[in-house]
Amino acid sequence: MIKKLGFQLYTVRDFMTDPDIADTAFKKLSAMGYSEVHTAGNYMSDEALGELCKKHNMTIIGSHYDYDKILNDPEATMAVHDAWGTKNVGIGGMPREIRESLAGVKGFIEEFNRAAEIYAKHGFRLTYHHHNFEFARIDGYKTIMDLLYENLDPKNTSFVLDTCWISAGGGDICAWLEKCAGRVDILHLKEMALKKDKTSNNFLHYITEVGNGNIAWDPVIKKATELGINHFIVEQDTHFTPNAIASLKMSADFLKKYMA
Repeated sequence: MIKKLGFQLYTVRDFMTDPDIADTAFKKLSAMGYSEVHTAGNYMSDEALGELCKKHNMTIIGSHYDYDKILNDPEATMAVHDAWGTKNVGIGGMPREIRESLAGVKGFIEEFNRAAEIYAKHGFRLTYHHHNFEFARIDGYKTIMDLLYENLDPKNTSFVLDTCWISAGGGDICAWLEKCAGRVDILHLKEMALKKDKTSNNFLHYITEVGNGNIAWDPVIKKATELGINHFIVEQDTHFTPNAIASLKMSADFLKKYMA
């Protein structure tokens, strides 16, 4: 069962540009039962975000942070995360130019592990959030996700698994949860659905509210809780009904049956 429900800050990005609007949004989300936040881009100063979360009794449990700052200014990066109260320092995916070649992916893994070793000395863990592109075969057989799983240091790094992107990549969500047991602190609850594109007449995937698509949530939540995953974070990139706040309410209402 889910003990605490969180949301990804990227979902409410349109509400974060004005402090008063952000405050109202967080008040509504708190009333819906959201008590944890996974950052992405922040859209305000690090300090202001921390104060906003504290005001609404929300805990920051991890980040999608600037990769350049993670690599080149670890002291300042750790100070920000300490102020937020989290030891999970993460990125939302590897830089686009790196993922185009096997050499680039291997170089990224080495770089990420070196940085993770520095952070680990101070009690931090670097987290990696994937998309669907990591499930493409990069060397004729293995996927980028295979290489990340096999070569990222399991002591100093962890995965932010994303239900939608595993599904979009042709993967099995429960199988990846099992495979990465002990290496996942944060699970993104993101829903995938299918619709017909009127222009191409093809069926295309799209992101929607949790419970409004085709993911089988009973086994996913069961497996995640069995494996001791701590943070369940709702994320919706697009296709809001009619806006992100309303969509997050739909997701929260669906997930109530899994709440402890």
